[in-house]
Amino acid sequence: MTTPKGIRASDADRERTAARIQRASGEGRLTLDETEQRLGAVYATTYVHELAAFVADLPPEPVPRPRFPAPLRVHAAAVAVLAVLLVVAWAASGAPFFWPVAPLFWLSLSLMGHAALRNRGRVVPY
Repeated sequence: MTTPKGIRASDADRERTAARIQRASGEGRLTLDETEQRLGAVYATTYVHELAAFVADLPPEPVPRPRFPAPLRVHAAAVAVLAVLLVVAWAASGAPFFWPVAPLFWLSLSLMGHAALRNRGRVVPY
């Protein structure tokens, strides 16, 4: 993001930069002395473009990604509702064997396939 050099830094701008420095310190990337020096300088900064220098040597922040995307959430909810309905139907039928096992297997397989396709090519951090 490019910012003109004459824009004054807001408290929120300083807080974002300070939070990033504190996270880096918590990860062990900065010593306590470096952290204190940078934080003091961040809060004394006047212009937005000056803030970038304090985090230039730190790795970029990861872009947050939703843990469970909406279409997959809907699919999981549908599978859960169908599973409950199948088990209730089995209990009401009085069948001597658990016949919903086959449809539940295919429903589970479809959900796992959907999740695998959604995450294909993405590295999932553990």
